[in-house]
Amino acid sequence: MQLLRFFPGMLVGIVSTLSLSACAAASEPAADPAQNSRADVAFPPSAWPQACEDFDEWDKPGPPFALAGTDSYYVGTCGIAAILIDSGDGLILIDSGTDAGANVVLANIASLGFDPADVELILTSHEHFDHVGGVARIQQATGARLVTSEAAAEVFSSGEVSPDDPQFGTIDGVKPARVDRIVVDGDVVELGNKRLVAITTPGHTHGALSWSWQGCNAEGQCRSFVYADSLSPISADGYRFSDHPDYIAAYRAGIAREAALDCDVMVTPHPSASEMRDKLLAGDIASGMNCAQYAASITTRLDARLAEEQPPRP
Repeated sequence: MQLLRFFPGMLVGIVSTLSLSACAAASEPAADPAQNSRADVAFPPSAWPQACEDFDEWDKPGPPFALAGTDSYYVGTCGIAAILIDSGDGLILIDSGTDAGANVVLANIASLGFDPADVELILTSHEHFDHVGGVARIQQATGARLVTSEAAAEVFSSGEVSPDDPQFGTIDGVKPARVDRIVVDGDVVELGNKRLVAITTPGHTHGALSWSWQGCNAEGQCRSFVYADSLSPISADGYRFSDHPDYIAAYRAGIAREAALDCDVMVTPHPSASEMRDKLLAGDIASGMNCAQYAASITTRLDARLAEEQPPRP
């Protein structure tokens, strides 16, 4: 695989550092090319919570694994998620991690037996450097087309954090990247046998997107997957969400869309936000927090934040 010439030490380092080489499957990929499953060569899902802690370091390498034994894979770091989907006719990547974390993502893709050059599409969650700071690096390595929201496209074009971002002035920008398609709520992105639906979920940022799709195993059994974007009401000092009523309305509408999604398996850009480690320790990533529960927890946090912003009663 071509990437091994660029990152030979990284794959070895990931395995040796995590002391998980015995967990790696030695078998070849499934013989049926119609399924394109690499679940049999991925690390077992149980390897990830052995290597990674809750709210772990953003660029810490973690073992890739198949999500619920399907054609969708976790290829991110211990602290930041990235999802790879095999469409049977090219690969789809959601998020890249940081600029440095993108090297881990590329190495994880290769370690699954995929050629990173087969990444055809990069989709995004929200336009912050910890989640999409490595998009330019991955785009350069693969030539993939970038699909994102209009607000996020402006950030990719300039490399600068939007002045409208609640965290403006406190976070870094990103390396500029070429945007190939802008999507709005309900748009469908298709590649091979996969259809991913864009869900606009603004609040954490203006350009935030969540994604839903069907992940299937080698027997053709499918589950509903949701990559639910960060929705936490975090901001720079002095920013008041309550000063932006239209934004609050859009925020709540996005939460409602999230709550209504068909959601067998949910993953979030920060894995711990959806309790991924707990789910894997329990032996079932489809267990635990679902989309409705996630949305309810965000509503509680948003309500609390808005209450804090109100002046004290006389």
